[in-house]
Amino acid sequence: MTKPPFDLGAVFDEHMRYEFVDLDVDATMGTMTDQPHLTHVPTLTGGRNWDEVRNYYRDHFVGHWPADTKMIPISRTVGTDQIVDEFVVCFTHDIPMDTMLPGVPPTGKYVELAHVAIVKFAGGKVAHEHIYWDQASLLVQVGLLDPAKLPVTGAEQAKKILDHTQPMNGLLDRPRKS
Repeated sequence: MTKPPFDLGAVFDEHMRYEFVDLDVDATMGTMTDQPHLTHVPTLTGGRNWDEVRNYYRDHFVGHWPADTKMIPISRTVGTDQIVDEFVVCFTHDIPMDTMLPGVPPTGKYVELAHVAIVKFAGGKVAHEHIYWDQASLLVQVGLLDPAKLPVTGAEQAKKILDHTQPMNGLLDRPRKS
């Protein structure tokens, strides 16, 4: 594999710092190409070009996270023009969160949610982000889905990713519904 001409991980780390630490939309956009796109896959939120992404960041993402939000990195795979990050996002749902829970008022529930971000680069800048999480896990954690009635789990997913000794196969042990 050819080594990328830019340190893609450093570029993305800077992008994330502007989003979550500096809370600077313009600096965030400065790490992106002139025609980026952003898709939060479970909720289909984001943008398809510079203006849409910038407006989305300004109105719904940058600075629109609970004060206790933290990210725990799990793994990073770096290719020649793309990285894949696996991480856990933790927060208390104490403010509206259009990105993950559009239209849902704050529940006050604490959330630990595994994520995967696939980030493509062009010319040393972010060209696109495709961000995935398990929406059912999120909805269980904020009390909108009943795990006793459905084959879904909540924070157990993130706990398992963070600690491989956590139990598995709990859903397999449940009695079958008729």
